[in-house]
Amino acid sequence: MAAIVEGEFIWKNGELIPWADATTHVLSHSLHYGSGVFEGIRCYKGKNGSAVFRLVDHMKRLVNGCKIAQISCPYTEEELTAAVVETIQANKLEECYVRPIIYRGYGTMGVDPTDAPIDVVVAVWPWGAYLGEEALENGITAGTSSWRQRSNNAIPPAMKATASYMNSILAKLEAKTHGYAEAVMLNEAGYVCEGTGENIFIVRDGIISTPPISDGILPGITRDTVIQLAVDLDIPVIEESLTRADLYMADEVFFTGSAAEVTPVASIDEREIGKRGPITKALQDRFFEMVAGDHPEYSEWLYPVPSV
Repeated sequence: MAAIVEGEFIWKNGELIPWADATTHVLSHSLHYGSGVFEGIRCYKGKNGSAVFRLVDHMKRLVNGCKIAQISCPYTEEELTAAVVETIQANKLEECYVRPIIYRGYGTMGVDPTDAPIDVVVAVWPWGAYLGEEALENGITAGTSSWRQRSNNAIPPAMKATASYMNSILAKLEAKTHGYAEAVMLNEAGYVCEGTGENIFIVRDGIISTPPISDGILPGITRDTVIQLAVDLDIPVIEESLTRADLYMADEVFFTGSAAEVTPVASIDEREIGKRGPITKALQDRFFEMVAGDHPEYSEWLYPVPSV
């Protein structure tokens, strides 16, 4: 896991401030109760300059997350989109990871967040492959976690909430303890749900399968992208509930996410799957070509960042 590389500026509550000044009070509501929503986004340098991948879709999900969490977002999707572009430009980055977060700040304490002020922050920094460059080809090891993913009626999966990730942290630490790079989380019914920060896909007999939204997964934007790329490559895709046995019998398994991009899984629970398979590679190649601007049919997914 790469450390954050400090930049020059962070956008907070409508203005750019020096990186070191972007502080939060220790009694901020979200620090104690997890009352925040966020996004993970990537900006890529392509043949036509820098562009943020599916920025508008991410901002829509962020604002919808605020609605679910009953956080009164003080900015529109358009204003948040402009804030991301402004922050990337201010830090003079051609490629970067983007982290917008909206959270309840300092002013009240207790479970009732009604009177807590709302803080909105956008930070950007350089970040390579989330699970390692080598993993993109050779894959990673994964293990099924004993921790179950939160259910639809506990913390809504459609909301990318800070509180949800305590669940992921527990699963990640457990995976590391057992020597795995990542965890596979099941839902309360025992079906395969997702990774700690990724959606999951399997390939068997040339057909891609992935858990449906109704099984309690985050509606991943990279997940949606990969499904569309597969359809365009004439690779059949099925959304269906999966068991642990389905993972063990798969010809290929891969994770998707804004941070993870498209990362193959080489083994699960000591069952060998193997290095990156042909369908994973085809999708991976198409994905990286697309974010580089090589496929104009996907140009609407690339939000340009004018150079400064």
